[in-house]
Amino acid sequence: MRVKTVLPAVAMTAVSMVLTLAVVVMWLSPVMPWLVALVVGLGIDGGWLATLAYERRLAAQGDHSPTVTAVGWGFGLIATGVLVAHALAEESAGAWLAVAWLPVAAKGLWLVHGLWERTALTPSALGSIRGIQQEARDEAAVARARLRAEAATEETRLTAVTQAGARVARVQADTAKTLSRAWSALETARNGEGTATALTSVTRPVTPSVAPRWELPVWGPTDPVPALEPAPALTDAALDALVDDIRTSETPALSYREMATRFRAAGHSASEVRLRAAWKRVA
Repeated sequence: MRVKTVLPAVAMTAVSMVLTLAVVVMWLSPVMPWLVALVVGLGIDGGWLATLAYERRLAAQGDHSPTVTAVGWGFGLIATGVLVAHALAEESAGAWLAVAWLPVAAKGLWLVHGLWERTALTPSALGSIRGIQQEARDEAAVARARLRAEAATEETRLTAVTQAGARVARVQADTAKTLSRAWSALETARNGEGTATALTSVTRPVTPSVAPRWELPVWGPTDPVPALEPAPALTDAALDALVDDIRTSETPALSYREMATRFRAAGHSASEVRLRAAWKRVA
């Protein structure tokens, strides 16, 4: 992978340097000696190459210098500017402008290669990462399958419960209809014209004084259960006598705590204030 990223940058750099040198010599040789033009071209390419080499050495050390990077981009822009200016001065400007971007492109490829180097990993690390990612995908797939299975099970359970509830509701409705029809039949028979005559013929020989009457059955209790009346509170005299009897029921006399425990265990009730006041009066 390193070769795949560095070869395009090297090739682009070589082409741009040769092109820059050729353009500088061709452009400046009519107005100055060609050796001077060659030195100018080599100066541009040399500065560009020197800053690139220094930048690569810093990258190999894990360091970075913004100044060196800025100088390198400056030489690249100078080379590009020379190519653009030469292209604009020529008759076939389009052809020269088509290759004027090569210095900047070479600098960009070296930037991409540097980014790749800073993020490159060993094969073992890549294998570990792939294993972790695969394990995470497996766990996610298992979790999704479990959730889907639980959702399907819950849906089945709810469907069964709903159907059972619907069946119970239908049975209750049918039972209510049956009871309603039976009650209507009883009411009709009770209020019928021949009911009183039939009851009279049955009850008169047995109980002549009883009027023929047929009451419908009553479902459930109708008479309210009377509430229990609270027991009357003890008077002070009765409370004193009761406390004294419990206190002196044993020899020696009971303490207040023992007396209070036996008082309440016997089913009596009194507030703590009244009970303690009675104790003080009889003790």
